[in-house]
Amino acid sequence: MTQFIKGPWKSGEDEAYKKLAPDFLLVKKGLGFVGILGDSLPREKHEEAARGALNFARVQAMTGKWDIIILDEVNNAVDLKLITAEEVLRFAEEAEAKTEHLIFTGRVAPPEFLEKADLVTEMKDAKHPYQEGKKGRRGLEY
Repeated sequence: MTQFIKGPWKSGEDEAYKKLAPDFLLVKKGLGFVGILGDSLPREKHEEAARGALNFARVQAMTGKWDIIILDEVNNAVDLKLITAEEVLRFAEEAEAKTEHLIFTGRVAPPEFLEKADLVTEMKDAKHPYQEGKKGRRGLEY
């Protein structure tokens, strides 16, 4: 699993993945929220991190070691224009020959992803403290 947005803070996955290691690898490549909740990084840094995340996932996929490659919050990265849908679809074409399943997560999947996917599940917040600018809470969001 390569994380495109999460990075500088603890998340629920940080502890959970250890129970699956060494058969599961989690790598945080994101630099945190983009343009909200006090983000002071230049946009270019977030774009660079997203490209790095996609390149890391590509290298991992090409090893043929993993049955599943998860691009966590890649849909958000595309929606934020940190990387393009075309770049991600190019990755998918390359990775399909080397891995059994590709999983893309995040809100606002671009139509191109929905068209290409075999399975699409949509989850959305009806109400969330995040919408009021509140940070995640231990035990609930992480």
